[in-house]
This record gives sequence, structure tokens and C-alpha cells, in this order.
Amino acid sequence: MAQRFYSTSSAGQFVDLREAVLRSLPPDNGLYMPESVPVMDAAFWAHWREWSFAELGYRITSSLFAGAVPEETLREIVGDTINFDAPVVTIAEKMHVLELFHGPSLAFKDFGARFMARLMGWLTREDERDLMVLVATSGDTGGAVASAFHGVPGTKVVVLYPSGKVSNLQEKQLTTLGDNITALEVAGSFDDCQRLVKAAFLHRKLAEERNLTSANSINIARLIPQAFYYFHAARQLPEDVEPVFVVPSGNFGNLTAGLLANLMGLPVRQFIAATNVNDVVPAYLESGNYESRPSLSTISNAMDVGAPSNFVRLLDLHHHKHGLMADRIAGCRFDDGRTREAIRAVRATTGYVIEPHGAVGYLAAEAWQAGHPEDEMIVLETAHPSKFLDVMEEELGEGAVEIPERLARLAEREKAAVEISPEEGAFLSWLDQAES
Repeated sequence: MAQRFYSTSSAGQFVDLREAVLRSLPPDNGLYMPESVPVMDAAFWAHWREWSFAELGYRITSSLFAGAVPEETLREIVGDTINFDAPVVTIAEKMHVLELFHGPSLAFKDFGARFMARLMGWLTREDERDLMVLVATSGDTGGAVASAFHGVPGTKVVVLYPSGKVSNLQEKQLTTLGDNITALEVAGSFDDCQRLVKAAFLHRKLAEERNLTSANSINIARLIPQAFYYFHAARQLPEDVEPVFVVPSGNFGNLTAGLLANLMGLPVRQFIAATNVNDVVPAYLESGNYESRPSLSTISNAMDVGAPSNFVRLLDLHHHKHGLMADRIAGCRFDDGRTREAIRAVRATTGYVIEPHGAVGYLAAEAWQAGHPEDEMIVLETAHPSKFLDVMEEELGEGAVEIPERLARLAEREKAAVEISPEEGAFLSWLDQAES
């Protein structure tokens, strides 16, 4: 039977892939999860180190979707998604960095955004109405989604981002494409942007009239391809190694994808959730009490999330048992001062240039390694350092970071964004009146 999906708030009710992906958010305000997570069979493990990255991703998705998409179509979707690598770079003994920034928008979000755009294109191939894609971003998601959907027929993308809280080049990625991409500059935080997107989906009449879908990690299609690179990273280490994955975390979609990979049979010694001062999940792991709070601005801005939406998926995967989650995931937090020190120290001791989110991960890896010196650490480097040029040059000096041409050419483009308040009524009114 083809894979079905349930809401984390209504475990006994199921929808098909089309409903889960195109409607994004269940009407009960939960998040969709697959009914079953398959364990990869012996035939997979016999060949997984030999396949191309795209073939590896196809095999994983084929097993997870269980016939929900024709195999030939699925192979094409995954092949079009993964036309760039995710190399593991060794920077010190037992310390490795998984570079996830080799895609078009120079961030790990390219994996999920490109897969989702292609899957949605197939799911809506016979629809007459345009699909309106909503996405809230704290930095990198919006750029990846805008790049993935730019110029795609039958789609309109609305990107909500917090005013003054993304880097200059990140903002240019959101606001300079035009065509079917509209940027809304919200006078608030990322949490406000995320709240507005959820409000639109919970307004069922408006959601139906505008044919809304989401490109945030609330959408299950974003998470699935992020599991690919955990498998890909592990196979770049020796066969007998069970890595410790250190995941810089904000909305916790990346970590959720890693846990899915682990449930599918990928051996992982430990997961570490590394955050900046927005540490609601590390605090929960320590105390068992979850309390969302307003986010604080930091130099690792993509992690400035005070109410991570994927926390409900983490609970679901661990059967709402704090002890299970705390055993599987260790939490660490570091402030901007420590992050800046790490950027300088990594460059000085290894020669590697690490950006602020990766630097938070590196600090967490160091802390873990101090008590577990034999463990092999893989730190997820989620974006290219040039996307945080001001911080990088403050710490390493002008010219320390080379700006890739595809990002540099955006610098001179003119920003085009609609300023909007964080009030739900204002956003819903704008959405209702937006051009179809």
C-alpha cells in the first residue's frame, strides 16, 4: 500500500501524499508524519556505498513513498534535485564538516526546496489553478525556495521574512528575483512570520480559495530529501564508524530528518542539537519542560527561533517520552561571543573557514568530544560563509571569504519587498487581495 500520512495531533486519521504535500498543514494544527518508516533491507546495504548520490536518494524515497509516485517519475524528481554534492571535509582528527552549501542558493535548504518544487509540479500537473506557495524564512529557506520555484509555471511564491534580521545577501536572494516571487518584509521576528503562515492555512476558506501550500519544514516534502545527506555523509567515513551528527538547529527540521534516517536503519552513535541563545529545545532536553519564548537576534540568524514548529515531530518520534529523546539527542547552546571565538579558532587551528551556524555546531562537537574522545564527529555546515559576510570579515578580515559569482551578482540588484505588520488580520487581508 502506498505511504499514508497522519497528523501529530490526530494519529488515527490518514491522508495521501498529495494532501499532505499540497495542503502542508493539517486542519488540527498538527504536522504530517509518515504512517510507517521503513527499515532499509539487506539489498540496500549491500550497495549503498556504491551508488551515486542521486541513486541513493531515489532508493530511500522509493522505500519511504511505497508506490505513491511512479518509480520512473520519482527517479527523475530525485535526479533533478541532486545535481550537486555534499562532501565531508576532515578539518582535524575525528572532526569532520558536512558541506551542505553546494547547491544553487548556497544553503542546505536547496535539497528540500528543489525536491518539493519538482514533486509539487508533478502532483499539480493536471490542475488548472495556480499554486500559491507560502514560506517563512529566518535566512536561508526563502532563498532556496525562491530559487527552486522561480519561473516555474503554475506557481506563485510568497516569502515572509523578518525586517532587519537577515543578512544583506540573504535579503537580496529573497527580494530581487521578481516574476512569480513576492517578498513580504514583516515588522517582527521569524516566529511572527511562521505564525502568519500557519494562520493562513488554518483559515480553511482562504487556504482553499488561494490554493495555498507551504514550503517551510512544516511540509513533509521538505524533510524527506534532507535525510539523504545523512546517509551520504556516513558512507564517506570508514565502514566501521558510527558517526555523531552535530546539527545546528533552529526550527529543527534538519534534526528531524536525521532521526528519520536513523529509523530507516542508518547507524548513528548520537545526535547533538546545537543552538544559539534561542535554546528552548536544549532546555527541554535538560528539564523535561518545554516553554516557547520570543526569539532573540544573533549572528547565527537562521537559528533565531523561539517556537520551533518541528518540536512536535521530535515528540512524536520519541512517543512523547522525554527520557527517550534526551537519550537520543544531546543539547548544547552557545552565545555570539563564543561563536565569534570559534570562527577565529577554527581558521587559526585548521585553516577552515566556518560560518556562524557551523561554528555553533563546532563548539558543540568540541564539547562532546572532550568527554568522548574516540567518537567521530560530523558537523553540518548549513550555508556558505559568504552569506554572512559582515560577521566573517569582522572576525577574519576583509577578503577572507570568497563570494561565489552567483551570490556576488545579486549585490547590485534592487530590493523589491512589500512591508507588512505582524498582525494576522493585515496578512490575511493582503493574501485575500493578492493577484491570482
